[in-house]
Amino acid sequence: MIGFDHLKIYNWLDALRGMRNSYKSWDEQDSYEIKDNVFVMGDKDYELAMKLSKAGSDHAKYLRQILVSIDIIAPEYFWKEFDTYKIGTVANSTSMMHTLGNKPLTADMFSFDEVDNDVVEYLDLINKVRCEWIIAGKIKHSRCPEWRKMNQLMSIAYNYRRTVTMNYAVLQSIYNSRKNHRLSEWVDMSIWIECLPYSNLITQKERF
Repeated sequence: MIGFDHLKIYNWLDALRGMRNSYKSWDEQDSYEIKDNVFVMGDKDYELAMKLSKAGSDHAKYLRQILVSIDIIAPEYFWKEFDTYKIGTVANSTSMMHTLGNKPLTADMFSFDEVDNDVVEYLDLINKVRCEWIIAGKIKHSRCPEWRKMNQLMSIAYNYRRTVTMNYAVLQSIYNSRKNHRLSEWVDMSIWIECLPYSNLITQKERF
């Protein structure tokens, strides 16, 4: 599973003004913002932005200045691959080390496709170890055997929330590389990207 929350996109006008620097065509900028930071891209800006996007990353540097902040909730096996996109990306994550054991582990904390007998048995086992850790005094120490065992038993399906700051250029790289990926989380993220404002600049699909 993958989820998205608290989306914010900003710096549109500055990015598009910079886009026109090479041409010194600032007087042709026709985009604007209205109430509550709603951005509207003008036809002239859109035409040039699409032209540069299709010309390649060297010409579409303005995409690096369209900034995105988003909370992504996804399993560890997704985040291991997401770390490929560290350039131009900052992320603060929930911490298993700080919160593991604070409460019983339940199936909704993981990205299991189905809660079958194997999952139930797994949860019973790790929660049993959690109880042993509580009885031992909740010692969060590298030499505490119950604490170590609890960490070692954690599945890579465990979900983490990260607040991620990135840009449209990073999203374009993700989209081009991952839209047909074998992991459904990447496919779902590609669909999410297609729903972003002016995602055509990322996907290079013409708007209708």
